[in-house]
Amino acid sequence: MRRKPGALVPLELAICEAAAALRADGHDEFHGYQIAKTIGDGGNARPLTAYGTLYRALGRLEKMGLLHSRWEDPAIPARENRPGRRLYTLTAPGDAALREARTAEAAARRRTRRRLAPA
Repeated sequence: MRRKPGALVPLELAICEAAAALRADGHDEFHGYQIAKTIGDGGNARPLTAYGTLYRALGRLEKMGLLHSRWEDPAIPARENRPGRRLYTLTAPGDAALREARTAEAAARRRTRRRLAPA
């Protein structure tokens, strides 16, 4: 898929939407599985078709400055006998990109409705 400058591809948009939903539920930080589950629970699991797709997208969003990540405290996974998790946070530019994408999507829907209306 070709990307317009500054535009988010559907999976990146789904990740930002899921991150905003998790934050609204009181989770400021999230890990990959939480994002995948949130996207899937929202009925939008289609973008997650291949192994690693999510994590490549998370990496792109972080490089774009829309997400920030850190490794969790190593004592937590050691205590819980599991691998460590990379925790992500939606940044202020990520919020702004999400708002812009929503605005552009709404404008596109309005244009489509106008074209479909009988003359």
